[in-house]
Amino acid sequence: MAVEPGPDVLDAFEAAKGFMPVKEGLALYAAAAEAAALGLPLLEVGTYCGRSTILLADAARAAGVSVITVDHHRGSEEQQPGWDYHDPATVDPELGRMDTLPTFRRTLHRAGLEDHVIAVVGRSPQVAAVWRTPVGLVFIDGGHTDEHANADYEGWAPHVAEGGLLVIHDVFPDPVDEWTGQAPYRIYLRALESGAFTEVSATDSLRVLRRTGAGSLRRD
Repeated sequence: MAVEPGPDVLDAFEAAKGFMPVKEGLALYAAAAEAAALGLPLLEVGTYCGRSTILLADAARAAGVSVITVDHHRGSEEQQPGWDYHDPATVDPELGRMDTLPTFRRTLHRAGLEDHVIAVVGRSPQVAAVWRTPVGLVFIDGGHTDEHANADYEGWAPHVAEGGLLVIHDVFPDPVDEWTGQAPYRIYLRALESGAFTEVSATDSLRVLRRTGAGSLRRD
């Protein structure tokens, strides 16, 4: 039987601001629970308001490890004013800029999971450049341009431990989804072609891959 979060955690997930559907969330939770058994931290790229962080944190709590979640909290491209995914409630009224950090902190507090999450406020490539710790899972759910998706992949995929999991969200093979899913789809293909990862499962737009070799994770 697949590992699932308790009703209170699932309720907190569904109540949180964000875009991940429940079915994909359950697949993420199962991957996180498996990876947490390695005894290594779990890492998320793209916190937004903490919807998926709730699931990662609950799985980490059960295994006695931590979640690190990385985001500059200024919103990705599609969340800016004028785009479909913009939420005016996440704009700092004084600065007039996106700031999802306060909402994220409220999300974790309401879920009772603050003690199991380390929030790193910064841009993914800058944080990855100074990161030295292997992790049991990397969940990539950040920017959806090729520039940002490739930077997330190249910065963080090398830190997945042998046997650990790389999870990529918003993988849509159909070119009609160019904005929302083609960049994640292309890094998913890179991971498969690298020789470092083997696919474990696909749940709608969520892909789970296992680190099975050294491979080649950066462009020459």
